Amino acid sequence: MRKTQLALLTLGATVLAGVLTTTPAAARNYPWCAQGGEYDYPGECAYSTYEQCQASVSGRLLYCGPNPLVAYGQAAQPQPQPRRRPRHVAPY
Repeated sequence: MRKTQLALLTLGATVLAGVLTTTPAAARNYPWCAQGGEYDYPGECAYSTYEQCQASVSGRLLYCGPNPLVAYGQAAQPQPQPRRRPRHVAPY
């Protein structure tokens, strides 16, 4: 019985530690926005390319426009990612 309680306590602490150390996903400013209709300015800015935006707004009485945060340089600069060293694998 004691081993079961200890195992459950350890499992609970591990899960809790995992939840507390998880960081939210980084927000990204995409260069194209769906604008007009039900969207306030600047619109739904979730498109990497103009073509993606055009495909999304097709038939919805919307249009595509540049994201003003990206177009005028007000977007936060992305943080450089540390370079990963390749892991050498021994030949068989």
